[in-house]
Amino acid sequence: MPIEDELGEALRRVGDGFTTDRHALADAGEQRGRQLMARRRTAVVGGSALALTLIAAAGAYTGGLFDSRDAADPVAVAAPPTLPGGSGKQPRTGQGVVTAEQMIANLKSLLPGGELSKAEARGTSDELGPWVSGVYDDGRGKAAVSVRLQRVDPNGNLAREQTECGDKSLQAYDDCRTEELADGSRLMIHKGYEYPDRRVDTKVWSATLVTPQGFLVGVSEWNAAAEKGAPVSRTDPPLSAEELRYLAISTAWYPALNDVPTAEPEAPREQSGAALRDQNAGAALEHLLRGLGVNAPVVAKGGEGDYGYVVLDDGSGRSLVQINVQQGQNPTGFTDADVTTQPDGTKLRAMVGRATKGKDVMQWSVDTLRKDGLRVVVSSFNGADPNGSPTRDSPALTMEQLRRIVLAPGWNRTHD
Repeated sequence: MPIEDELGEALRRVGDGFTTDRHALADAGEQRGRQLMARRRTAVVGGSALALTLIAAAGAYTGGLFDSRDAADPVAVAAPPTLPGGSGKQPRTGQGVVTAEQMIANLKSLLPGGELSKAEARGTSDELGPWVSGVYDDGRGKAAVSVRLQRVDPNGNLAREQTECGDKSLQAYDDCRTEELADGSRLMIHKGYEYPDRRVDTKVWSATLVTPQGFLVGVSEWNAAAEKGAPVSRTDPPLSAEELRYLAISTAWYPALNDVPTAEPEAPREQSGAALRDQNAGAALEHLLRGLGVNAPVVAKGGEGDYGYVVLDDGSGRSLVQINVQQGQNPTGFTDADVTTQPDGTKLRAMVGRATKGKDVMQWSVDTLRKDGLRVVVSSFNGADPNGSPTRDSPALTMEQLRRIVLAPGWNRTHD
């Protein structure tokens, strides 16, 4: 059987759950990055999750292929977080049982000595929900600290995601651990960085607690006086993992949480469409690689929405391979002289460059757009983390292998 047919058969076996997403690929990729970050920031977890976006707007192809945006805008202390989805406003407010002043008093009482200045807070009557932040000084350097309170469905996806450590091979963090407490609560301690590409040394350490009744407490601290835009003031944030844990599990936050309305139960995921695609995106890519005779061991794999990824290790160093599939795309970015057209009308563009601005990881990509608007882009890196350091001289896959993956007819069938 020709390799293209084998690839198509592999896609049919594991890609039946793929569904159409009509958003522009660039917007979808950027939105996915925001969603992944929001999962950490919603509860002020703060760990810098790597946004696994595979495609950027056409203008981003010049210079670095997928350069990170410069987000170092000055922010006062720790910026007030917002809820994911929509306007960021909590749909229902509490009765004002706990005021902003009481939130500040609670934080001061729970800190291990030192001084808290520049304190800001919201009480339970605020439509954005209770929150408190300030600059903590233990005498060894000023540090921003923040606490966010929220109600969630304890059995929902948000609760799970907020207390689940990410794939360390793809995310820039030093340590992460989750424990289950005696009352059934789940607590995650995360030690990471404000910026995934580590362009500055701002660290963010956090503790996130989700209780059986749906209380969510997120505590974050930085090794600078502000979340962004302030110079690093110390090597590490001031609070130890145990002190973060103490802040997160304190019952001092319970009066405020009890005043916040109970969260609506999350709808269960159906085993079709996006949910099935989430489970199988990485497997689809793995099958494609096997069809090409790529037998390097897969040390990590996964997928979300319209992309899948695997990390290969053939003994010469780890290499990340990512794929993104989207339907309903316009030809923006496929009009340049370096774009070729296949016999069936598919436009193809091959790209070589740096994965992240200012970093040394190389990215080889092949981007295609079919006549029906189906866009498939696959990338291979000479490292496991686009924001990290190279682990090998060149990506694990050749440009020809990338080309054959994106041109496989099976991608059409997954979107029929």
